[in-house]
Amino acid sequence: MDWNSKIDKSWTLFLDRDGVVNTRLVDDYVKNINEFEFMPGVLDAFKVFAEKFGKIIIVTNQQGVGKGIMTMDDVVKVHDFMLKEIENQKGRVDAIYVCPQLKSDPDNFRKPSPKMAYMAQHDFPEIDLEKSIMVGDMNSDLEFGKNCGMYTVFVGDEPIKIRPDAKYNSLFDFAKILK
Repeated sequence: MDWNSKIDKSWTLFLDRDGVVNTRLVDDYVKNINEFEFMPGVLDAFKVFAEKFGKIIIVTNQQGVGKGIMTMDDVVKVHDFMLKEIENQKGRVDAIYVCPQLKSDPDNFRKPSPKMAYMAQHDFPEIDLEKSIMVGDMNSDLEFGKNCGMYTVFVGDEPIKIRPDAKYNSLFDFAKILK
């Protein structure tokens, strides 16, 4: 896809958090701001995204809440810190949707379920999922995007089963082609 020719302010960017925006902790969860570390170039990427996309949405599974390892208040504090840093660098995030449920919870809305995208559409009726891009680093992120009819972008180097529409080493590398 020729990203630059298609994307304008009518497009929405959906992003996973852990492993895309910040460093993923292996076999652990980001429980406080001391454990939150932006991936290289991410703050610069958000500046590009703010100029290109009408809406920027983060969708994140935070099963650590369901497991009792952290609270929703802990997640909110991490997100407040993240948003402040992004805004300080002239970027923006329009909304964050968090699924704190366990995988085993019936009717959970964890990715790959499209429910967080539908929540975003409810809050922002101008979101057209066919004019949306989902960026993630896991199969569940790519499945989420495909389940919603979005373009999918994989960042990172983890092995994946789902075939994305595009693949980049990092969120920053994806942003560079949008400039």
